[in-house]
Amino acid sequence: MIERAAAREALLAQAGWSAAVAAPLAGDASARRYEKLSGGPRGSSAVLMDAPPGPTNDTRRFTALTSYLRSLGFSAPDILGADHDAGFLLLEDLGDDLFAHVAKRQPSLEPEIYRRAVELLARLTASDAPHTLSQVDGRDDASVEIPDYDAEFLRFEAGLFTEWWWPAAAGEAPSNDLTAEYRALMDSACAPVAESRDALVLRDFHAENLLWLPERPGLAAVGLLDYQDARRGHPAYDLVSLLEDARRDVPLDLARLLQDAYATAAGFSSAEREAFNAAYAILGAQRNLKIVGIFARLHLRDGKAGYLPLIPRVWAHLMRDLAHPALAELRNFVHTHAPAPSETALARVKAAGKPI
Repeated sequence: MIERAAAREALLAQAGWSAAVAAPLAGDASARRYEKLSGGPRGSSAVLMDAPPGPTNDTRRFTALTSYLRSLGFSAPDILGADHDAGFLLLEDLGDDLFAHVAKRQPSLEPEIYRRAVELLARLTASDAPHTLSQVDGRDDASVEIPDYDAEFLRFEAGLFTEWWWPAAAGEAPSNDLTAEYRALMDSACAPVAESRDALVLRDFHAENLLWLPERPGLAAVGLLDYQDARRGHPAYDLVSLLEDARRDVPLDLARLLQDAYATAAGFSSAEREAFNAAYAILGAQRNLKIVGIFARLHLRDGKAGYLPLIPRVWAHLMRDLAHPALAELRNFVHTHAPAPSETALARVKAAGKPI
């Protein structure tokens, strides 16, 4: 801790921010922490990302993806300073107008800001999904690999549901036979999307990771955060992330209009639109099952009980996705065997946690 504190101070001094005043920012579900720095050069502000190096934290990946996104004209934050070995990044402050805040404060703007985000996704999909990116920032040059959102990873994520939610909610783990059946059904359901490498999937593309920057033109009006875990996969994933938000309700009629807007922007034929809608439901089901598992894990393992009240909303998204004909067998399995987030199940999961 002393060494990391010294590295933090050295980075701020090198970048000319040693006199800035730091205040904590709300974090996410990861081990990363963020601070808002005020009183920097010429009275400016910045954000310090504190990402202790580890398997899921690699600041080189973030800077490589930042360079790529900025090359497309998107508003990813400029990198003002970096210490990759210690896991610190000094980032441009894109402000506080998260989509979630803007939509709550000015509901009439919700369709416009979401439409702009959907257009950004269509533009991102039209670009090549890179397999490797060069991370060159004058401090540390490296080649960063962008992994695939493949069948193995889809299976791993879906397995978080049976690993974390199911045992705690049902009071007992699913049998080996049920676990194997669930895995086989997920593999079968995801087969149509598992080989796609058409898009750079940012993965956490939702209203608390997007900023409204109306002073910037076109797609630059959408500020991007939290994309360091990007993978190459199917473009429907990020649209699901945006419209089936675990933290806020996107009106269903607006979500349908935005799905149509994406299809139009992408230039889909009727057949392509039908296939995309199926992929949307498939990845929606996979993602929502994963999120239920993650939210249970955040409480059970990490003592973050604040995610449990979000699970009913995620489950409602799951039920709509499972209504698609392509998911009939998985739907039957979930309805027959899986524990739904009833009051009893949620209370059981809450009681099983060890808050810290």
